[in-house]
Amino acid sequence: MKIRLNRVLLKATFAIALGLGSMVGNSAVAQEGLVTVKSPHSVADTLDKLSTVLESKGMNIFARINHAEGAAGAGLELRPTEVLLFGNPKVGTPLMVCAQSVAIDLPQKMLAWEDADGQVYLGYNDPMHLKARHGIEGCDGVLEKVAGALGNFAKAATAE
Repeated sequence: MKIRLNRVLLKATFAIALGLGSMVGNSAVAQEGLVTVKSPHSVADTLDKLSTVLESKGMNIFARINHAEGAAGAGLELRPTEVLLFGNPKVGTPLMVCAQSVAIDLPQKMLAWEDADGQVYLGYNDPMHLKARHGIEGCDGVLEKVAGALGNFAKAATAE
């Protein structure tokens, strides 16, 4: 009886975990190191606004990747999902001097996506997460500047 009850509890716990996991995948629950902001705009319009603000601040835009378009080209469906890669060597280079491995996470990028309910989000890597991930030491001022700039860019792109 005890073994059977443990199996029932184990199955119930697993079912609950699966249910919670699927809920997390469809909502804006923060993933480790990812900052997310709701956007009242479409994915395309959010990244258009982001591009405009980045260019006005002298940032270089390196690429815009439309994952939904890529999926459609492969005969697959994906809700609107786009990534914008951007940066400025004057900011990124000092981070790479502190910890060269951070280059894997540069240039900066922001992801805009639409969830199953039609809500659009804009997300980006938290610079403090990058600090921990790459063991960055002695660059707190640069990281704080990057965090502030990314927050301001996201706010401008998602403003009404």
